[in-house]
Parts: sequence; structure tokens; C-alpha cells
Amino acid sequence: MAAALDAAAAALLSVWESAREATANRVSGAQLRAVMVIEQYDGINLRRLAARLDMLLSSASRLCDRLVAAGMLEREPGRFDRREISLHLTPEARRLLAELRTDRQARLATVLGAMSPAGRDALLQGMREFEETARRQQAQAPAPGGPEDADRPTGPADDWSDDLGGSTRTAWTDASGGPERTVGAPREWTSEDPPVARTA
Repeated sequence: MAAALDAAAAALLSVWESAREATANRVSGAQLRAVMVIEQYDGINLRRLAARLDMLLSSASRLCDRLVAAGMLEREPGRFDRREISLHLTPEARRLLAELRTDRQARLATVLGAMSPAGRDALLQGMREFEETARRQQAQAPAPGGPEDADRPTGPADDWSDDLGGSTRTAWTDASGGPERTVGAPREWTSEDPPVARTA
């Protein structure tokens, strides 16, 4: 069952990838990943962003520098600690995400339109149950920033059921399309951007 689902998911991810490639001339894959995390955790600080992206603080800082230069990110003093910097998306970044999701949903609608009504209903029901189960398991897992990481999603999340016509929303922030993680400190990536999940 897992192998069959993995194969089917590859087709779904290819649709997502096609939509993501339309943004490649504006932001890199790693930058888009950061933008989506900041959307979910508006006001997140740099340390927690680095933890959620599984990279060193210095790498996350350089990534944010590029997003600020691209007009996608704003830095502000923290609400509770003025020495900390909180990260917020600009209207341009939010427009980019809206365009990405509109394009992705249009591509999914083309595929769904060719399916039978029974097939669409079964797919949506199965995806909702998968989402609920995965969300319960993620809630039991330690937060990437450790026990003190009190961030909670405040913006719209990027989930499967929304694109499939559902109403529930779940943040899928832990997927990684890069090499297997190893236990220990985050790694310093040698390329400009670290490997990220290419599912936007």
C-alpha cells in the first residue's frame, strides 16, 4: 500500500512542481520554502526559521538577506524582545504565494476533471483521513526549535485537501526532498541554497 501511494503521490507532486517552476525566475526553491514557513509563522525569529529549515543560523541569515533584497521579506524588532528580529512577508511575497496556489489548483482541476465523480470523492476522503492522521502524529513530535519553541501557525497553511476542494488546512512544514538527515547539528550547505522539497 505504501509503495502504491508513493507512486501515486509522485504524479501529484509533479503537478505541484510544474506550478512551482513558474516562480523560479523570482525566487529559488529554498527562498520559496522560507517564504512559506514565514507565512505560517508570521513574526518568527531567525533562530526558529533556521531550525524549521534545518540549516545553520548563518545560512538562514544569508537566505533572508536575499529575500529582503528581492522585496519579499521585512525585518522588524521583536514584540517581546526588541533585541530579536521578527520576520514578516511583504505584499509582494503574499501575491507570489497567491499566484502559485491559483496556478497549482488550476492544474489539479484539469486532472480532477478527467476523473470519475466516485474517484474524486474517494480521493478527497482518503486525503482528509491521511491529513488528520499525519497531523496527530506531527503534534506528538518535538518542535524543531526544541521545547522552548512556542511558535504557532498564524497564516494560511499549504495543504493537500485545500487544493482538492476540502476545507481543512494543515501545515506541511517538515517534508524534505534533500539528502537524509543525520543526527547532530544542522549542516552548512556549500551551494547558494540548501536542498529543499520541491513541492512548494
